[in-house]
Formats: sequence, C-alpha cells, structure tokens
Amino acid sequence: MNPNWIAPSILSANFAKLGEEVDNVLAAGADVVHFDVMDNHFVPNLTIGPLVCEALRKHGVTAPIDVHLMIEPVDRIIPDFAKAGASIITFHPEASVHIDRTLQLIRDNGCKSGLVFNPGTPLHYLEYVMDKLDMILLMSVNPGFGGQSFIPSALDKLRQVRKIIDDSGLNIRLEIDGGVKTDNIRAIKAAGADTFVAGSAIFGQPDYKKVIADMRAELALAG
Repeated sequence: MNPNWIAPSILSANFAKLGEEVDNVLAAGADVVHFDVMDNHFVPNLTIGPLVCEALRKHGVTAPIDVHLMIEPVDRIIPDFAKAGASIITFHPEASVHIDRTLQLIRDNGCKSGLVFNPGTPLHYLEYVMDKLDMILLMSVNPGFGGQSFIPSALDKLRQVRKIIDDSGLNIRLEIDGGVKTDNIRAIKAAGADTFVAGSAIFGQPDYKKVIADMRAELALAG
C-alpha cells in the first residue's frame, strides 16, 4: 500500500449503486474506504450504520474500511462495526466518558483505533493515550456535511500533531478530513498528514482515476 493513503469518503458517493462506486474508486487507485457515521445527535446529520459496512464486505470489498464515528454514546456501536468488517475505528473524545476504555474496546474487537479532533477541539486528549492510538484524525471542517471548505488553521494543528507523533516514536497515522482537494493536498501533506479523506473532490468528478492520479502527483511534489 502507498505510504500516503487516499481515502475517498462514501458520504459523497451515489448510494443507489454504492458497491459499484466503491469498486470503481478502488480500481482508480484509492487505498482506503472512508465511512462517515453520523447520528443526528452528536452532529446534525444522519448517515449510515454497520449494515452498509457489512454489505460492502459481502460485495467483495477487501480494502481497509476506515470508520469515523460521529455518534454519542460511542461504545455501544463499536463491536457492531468491528463485526461488520471495519478495519480502523475512530471517534471524538467528547463522545466518550472514558477515552482510554473506548480505545481499548476498539482494539479488543480486532480493529485499529484512533481519536478525531474537530477544528475547535484541543489536543490535550492525546496526552495519556498515545500508546493506544493507530490513527489521529484532524477535521478541517466542522463535521456534519460534505462539500465544505478547508479551514486553514488545520495546517497549524497538523504540524503540532506531526511533532507529537514524531516525538513519541510511535507508528501512528495522521489523517485529515474536510475540504481536501487537488489544489491543497500538497500543502496538507507538507504540514504532516499521510492519510487524506476526500469526498466530493473525488466522487464529484467524472473520472476518478484522473483525480486520484492528480492528487498523487501533488503529494509527490510535497516530498
């Protein structure tokens, strides 16, 4: 797998033919399938649950499925997503009463675990749980809806988290989600990200292969 992961968010896909959409985007060079799970409580939108994850696995999708839980409370649904075929499960610290326990629950269910930080969420939640993290996801929009513009302050936050990861010596991926496009992905990579969620920037284009290739070319220029 590429060191830089491109993770199309199926939130922007055509749900009437989701299996075909996911097949096409993976054939076009994507690395990971990104799930945006919203409950109309923690965030103001309602999206998908474990059944969709299970359906894609039964359809034949073998790529990693990266599940971003924007739900509260979060613990109840983690085993269901693990059973449905999730590879990575991330959640927001505000959605868990016991963050360490929730991270351990994800790992106990056989998945990689991670924390998600909204634009206004401080990073202090990382302080005592770095050893339980496989992924840190920074939101570069406020969660709830696709198609929003990238919040520039996310670049400074990326640099901060990249330093925290590097100083820890741990193997933790740094993911960015929100407004990622071909024209800003190079700057995002330069700030420290290695996993790039893109929804409308990919699924909104007629040629998935071209847009992913263009993104890879920009990533290569970031060094």
